[in-house]
Amino acid sequence: MKKVEVHKVSSPDEVLTLKVCDTFFSKFRGLMLTDEIPQDGGIMIVEKGESKVNTSIHMMFMNYDITVLWLDTELVVVDKVLAKCWKLYYGPKAPAQYILEIHASRFNDFEIGDQLIVES
Repeated sequence: MKKVEVHKVSSPDEVLTLKVCDTFFSKFRGLMLTDEIPQDGGIMIVEKGESKVNTSIHMMFMNYDITVLWLDTELVVVDKVLAKCWKLYYGPKAPAQYILEIHASRFNDFEIGDQLIVES
């Protein structure tokens, strides 16, 4: 599985290493049934274009809470939430193309409007 490094423009030394989920199966599985993710890890779900509907998520079959960041096509954070396990629905307030699912402790590290950089 492909991995990318993600960081804020304002904090280039704080890097997340994320697995890319861009196939039907990898997006469907996401983090379901996993035990945990490292503090600097997680996944990046990639959709074909910006949408509110196609970038909504559920937390069924999750064993832990996560921070979810929604990014637009310009890689700007358009929404964020601390997603609780077993909740049926979370959706972004604005259209997004990318979803970052990262460790719950990283919630305060990102703000709506932050510009991110993704590097292979």
